[in-house]
Amino acid sequence: MLAVDEQTALVGLSELRTAAPKLLKFLQTHKVILTRRNKPVGVVIDFEEYKAMERLIELIEDTGLGHLAREREKKAKKASYLTHEEMKRRAGLK
Repeated sequence: MLAVDEQTALVGLSELRTAAPKLLKFLQTHKVILTRRNKPVGVVIDFEEYKAMERLIELIEDTGLGHLAREREKKAKKASYLTHEEMKRRAGLK
């Protein structure tokens, strides 16, 4: 295991096989970059940190899509909107 900075370490895949228990404990406070032949191939992070990152990504995506929707709504003509009944008909639900 090679420390990159105070919160990140490089670990070869072969070392991962033999040092898994030690790495799981290490993950509580650090990120681990997996390497193969000294090239990065993956990152292992604490699961709670992963879930927080996923929530943040979803929030950013939702915010961006909301802005796009508002811009499209401003430019759209009311005549181009479909009623709920028309949408169901076109989708073959009615």
